[in-house]
Amino acid sequence: MSQITLTKEKETLLIPLYGKAMDYQKKRSILNDRKAADIVDQIDFDFDTLKIQDKTNTMMCIRAKIIDDLSQAHIAHSLGITTVIHMGCGLDSRAERIDRKDTDWYEVDFPEVIRLRRAFYEEKDGYHLIGSSVTKKGWMDQIPNHNKHCVVIAEGLSMYLKEQEIKTLITELKSRFRRFVLIMDAYSELAAKGAKNHPSLKRTGAQIFWGIDDPKALENWGMAVSYVDSYFFTQSRYLDKLSFGTRAMYGLANMIPAAKVAHRVLVYQVG
Repeated sequence: MSQITLTKEKETLLIPLYGKAMDYQKKRSILNDRKAADIVDQIDFDFDTLKIQDKTNTMMCIRAKIIDDLSQAHIAHSLGITTVIHMGCGLDSRAERIDRKDTDWYEVDFPEVIRLRRAFYEEKDGYHLIGSSVTKKGWMDQIPNHNKHCVVIAEGLSMYLKEQEIKTLITELKSRFRRFVLIMDAYSELAAKGAKNHPSLKRTGAQIFWGIDDPKALENWGMAVSYVDSYFFTQSRYLDKLSFGTRAMYGLANMIPAAKVAHRVLVYQVG
């Protein structure tokens, strides 16, 4: 494939892609994401320039696995067809990693990202690609709102949005779909401030805008948002697949409140 060119926050999609590809090569893979490995083999890009740390690769895979499990659980517990909206999908293969039977699945990302995605993923019945910034009006109109159940996934997205953009996005989703489960990862405020020093983000020039300390704060936004739970990387059951040294590092982080909540997965019921 010809060399790809992405800018700033769009280029950050290569960071989790590479992490999943590296994880696939391990004997005790967390995700076993062969699709990620195949895509990395096909694209012409020097991943060394992203300066991705091994601990970042590991975190990306744990995050993805937690969100996979939560998404699968909410789909399985729904009666009938579930509308799944994967915002900021990048080149992620979640729709292939989990059982998406009884789903109407929509991948949403910038137009240039979706053009790239089309080289590796084919639209078919129940699987759709939408090229749009999630902050641009109109993209939700492409998604029917007749299904009773809706799951919205925002992985690696919230930190690149401003708080008002997140409020507007939730408001518009609620207006369109009435009720939905929101699964997203988020930085703490301290982690968001410090993320500018992350070597991979410095390389891409992407900006981090948002972090949240108290996940229940969204309940005060006046949009019928109910906090459900938090899932911490430092307590993941997949840590046993890591080396002793890495497990020890996560164990230590779990004992330090600021480190434990620095980056986690949050679940909300909206509507």
